[in-house]
Amino acid sequence: MACAFALAVCLRPVPDGKGIADDEAQVTTREEWLAVRGELLAKEKELTRRSDQLAAERRELPWVPIEKEYTFGTDQGPQTLRELFGGRSQLMVYHFMFGPAYAAGCPVCSSAADTSTAPSPPERA
Repeated sequence: MACAFALAVCLRPVPDGKGIADDEAQVTTREEWLAVRGELLAKEKELTRRSDQLAAERRELPWVPIEKEYTFGTDQGPQTLRELFGGRSQLMVYHFMFGPAYAAGCPVCSSAADTSTAPSPPERA
């Protein structure tokens, strides 16, 4: 079984005095490192399981009706939130960021939308 090794090297303390000089670092054998790393991995997996459980609980939160009439500017003119849904039960909304120097949307935001696996609506708002 292959195992990746984490290697930290510090030749001298960092200016804030919080660094570790190489003569202060704990040095151990590969076997001891693997044992400690295994304990840490178990904690990391438990954290992932707890995070997944929390996300599942978040998805089970009750829904709240939207009672305010929101209007959005679209290529087809102003539309209400209900009109944006276009008879569908779900709507994916992504907030694109536009910086002062941008001629188009943020490249990262654009990439996220372009590579989304969500079904494309017949018309984009």
